[in-house]
Amino acid sequence: MAETAKHNYDESKIKTLSSLEHIRLRTGMYIGRVGNGSHPDDGCYILLKEVIDNAIDEFIMGFGKEVHIQIEGTRVAVRDFGRGIPLGKVVDCVSTINTGAKYNDEVFQFSVGLNGVGTKAVNALSKVFVVRSFRDGQFVEASFKHGKLRKEKTGRNPKEPDGTYVEFEPDTEIFKETEFRPEHVERRLRHYSYLNTGLRLIYNGQTFQSKLGLLDLVMENLKADNSEPIYPPLHYASKALEFCFTHCNSRYGETFYSFVNGQYTTDGGTHLSAFREGLLKAVNEYANGKFEGDDVREAMVGAVAIRLKDPVFESQTKNKLGNTEIRTDLVNRVREELLHFFHRNKEIAEKILEKVKDTQQLRKELQEVKKLARERAKAITIRIPQLKDCRLHYDQAKGKGKGSMVFICEGQSAAGSIVSCRDVETQAIFVLKGKPLNVWDLKRDIVYKNDEMYNLMRSLDIEDTIDGLRYEKVILATDADVDGLHIRNLLITYFFRFFDQLVHDGHLFVLETPLFRTRNKEQTIYCYSEAERDAAAQKLGKSCEITRFKGLGEINPSEFKQFIGKEMRLNQVEYAPKHDAAGILGFYMGKNTPERKDYIMENLVVAVED
Repeated sequence: MAETAKHNYDESKIKTLSSLEHIRLRTGMYIGRVGNGSHPDDGCYILLKEVIDNAIDEFIMGFGKEVHIQIEGTRVAVRDFGRGIPLGKVVDCVSTINTGAKYNDEVFQFSVGLNGVGTKAVNALSKVFVVRSFRDGQFVEASFKHGKLRKEKTGRNPKEPDGTYVEFEPDTEIFKETEFRPEHVERRLRHYSYLNTGLRLIYNGQTFQSKLGLLDLVMENLKADNSEPIYPPLHYASKALEFCFTHCNSRYGETFYSFVNGQYTTDGGTHLSAFREGLLKAVNEYANGKFEGDDVREAMVGAVAIRLKDPVFESQTKNKLGNTEIRTDLVNRVREELLHFFHRNKEIAEKILEKVKDTQQLRKELQEVKKLARERAKAITIRIPQLKDCRLHYDQAKGKGKGSMVFICEGQSAAGSIVSCRDVETQAIFVLKGKPLNVWDLKRDIVYKNDEMYNLMRSLDIEDTIDGLRYEKVILATDADVDGLHIRNLLITYFFRFFDQLVHDGHLFVLETPLFRTRNKEQTIYCYSEAERDAAAQKLGKSCEITRFKGLGEINPSEFKQFIGKEMRLNQVEYAPKHDAAGILGFYMGKNTPERKDYIMENLVVAVED
């Protein structure tokens, strides 16, 4: 048995970090993922959010109706027209942790940035950070580099209105390849405008402003895929609570946005669950019925926003609200307001009940389809014929089976390569008979009517919940050709459509397999792109042989073993909420063939050989 390496654990190993050092060393604690700007929750957008949040807080308190945002490359400038930071505290407010006025209810009542961390983190993570506060014709400016003060100056400028100007550029040592994508910035600004009616946000010359608040948000979401509301959206707004919702016939599941003090809580929390409960109670009380929550919320599109003095979030990135003490009051408030509305608008109330009853009937019919599918499966065989199982299985509750995985392959030839070289302890294989069904526009009963969809669900044991998921990783192992990519997209659509929690919890992956093998007599190099192939060919010289792998079945099992071993390359399928994923999946997988054809014709690039 190998000896454990000895090391000296004494007082010299204990470190005390300054707040600046801690932010730079443990960046994820403050901004979540760093990323590269391709995802709306990547770190660069969190930095932008922290600065804009301060400007929004000024608007909420009644100071400043405009915020100017300018982004050029990775350099960001934000100017608000609020009260401006008190001139004697400008440096402290952007560099000293736990410093700010948001601990004082007289100054900020409903603020997101209650931790005194936000702009300090932006400062610490920026290679350049400039803050300038204007008050009563005077200003104070401070310049920082990597969070350290470099220069401070004061002066007078009587023509400049009160407010705060912040300019920053993410540090390339931390954000190595980051870009601000306009679509992600615009989406965030639209949310700000919906939650702060009357506020004008001007981004690179483009204005974002909402007059109807969450009603504008719901209508925009419906417009994204041309969904028609069954009834005019129900909209309620007060100082501390706003909600809006409607039903449509062209959606599966529910689509809800939730916000706290202007912060988009992507993972919901107490306010969203309380709203759902209040909605269910109101519908059941009005109808004198016993509907289930899923019956009421099926095909519903809505949003809820609350303002709270002391919000408690699960992390600095504020994705989920944790204030349990507000639940009872919020449930009752939603219930009461909805009952008032139902009694005043009986025609809309009846349309809601009609939709709920239809959903309830469909659910009962689905139960019958489930029963028939189970009986049919038992009659055929006890085992699932397409599954070659492994010995160890995943059990999240007990912490067992970590490292177990199932490869979803197309056809017997591809599966054959994996079967011959897999680890039978932890690696299972599910073999597709052909191209799976495109389920984007289909209802859940198709999972039970289609044998392949049903067997895949049974193999993973995710029919009602993913608590029983049998493999830690579900890996799509398709060929790297056009057909393989199509099958991959069909499977991703299947999971997003009916089992999105599996994607949300990070269990869905795509296997990367080499496209080329380059070799000479001395060395073999496997290449995953044309660029890698060209580099390998140059390295191996003129005598190298290049083989293009068209499918997994063409790779020799002895070679394939390394591609599913310790050096296996996996790409995790990133989760997006249904209302964000619906647009792109609806376009590529929906029944809009003419639109897709036009898109292909406009964007198709054909290489012309000399």
